[in-house]
Amino acid sequence: MVYYHTSDVVDPPALIYVGKDKFENEELIKYGWEEDVWFHVDKLSSAHVYLRLQKGQTWDNIPEALLVDLAQLTKANSIEGNKKDNITIIYTPWSNLKKTSGMETGQVTFHKPGVVKRIHVNTRINEIVNRLNKTRVERNPDLADEKIRRNREERKASQSAEKQARLAHEKYIEEKRKEKEVRDYKNVIKDEHMYSNKGVAFGRSVAELEEDFM
Repeated sequence: MVYYHTSDVVDPPALIYVGKDKFENEELIKYGWEEDVWFHVDKLSSAHVYLRLQKGQTWDNIPEALLVDLAQLTKANSIEGNKKDNITIIYTPWSNLKKTSGMETGQVTFHKPGVVKRIHVNTRINEIVNRLNKTRVERNPDLADEKIRRNREERKASQSAEKQARLAHEKYIEEKRKEKEVRDYKNVIKDEHMYSNKGVAFGRSVAELEEDFM
């Protein structure tokens, strides 16, 4: 079971999803997307909360209001953290999550500990938590299949972009070729015109003709 929430503090609204238990957390770790950002209470047990970034967004420019929503939802989904004030929420791109043999179900570490940010939360804000919980939808997604389909769409988009880039380059080359042909043609006409002036009056130049009138 995965819980899906929507935050409307940004436009378009942000998709947030939460693993119901450690087994779902394990699946989310395995089948996350490159656009996902992982949130967790620091040094305490909590649900794994994910933000799915919009196109063009990066994990280090998430709007402040959305970060507050995510921090409050993460705190609320920690049995111990929900009861405490002055806690820290950590977050990092899904791609930075590292799973090693011997780890417990749902447990992770990081490939690069330096690529982790922190949010300080003074206390729970019920208004935010209640607003987010009203949007909650429970689903049983096939996470593996979703990722397969997503990767397939990404490949198609990449191939389409490469094709468009290749066609644009070929068009550019063709335009340059035509421009060169026009320049070469104009140069030929100019040369012929100059030759014609020099060859008037039985092969005598313009200067020689002018001497006849002096």
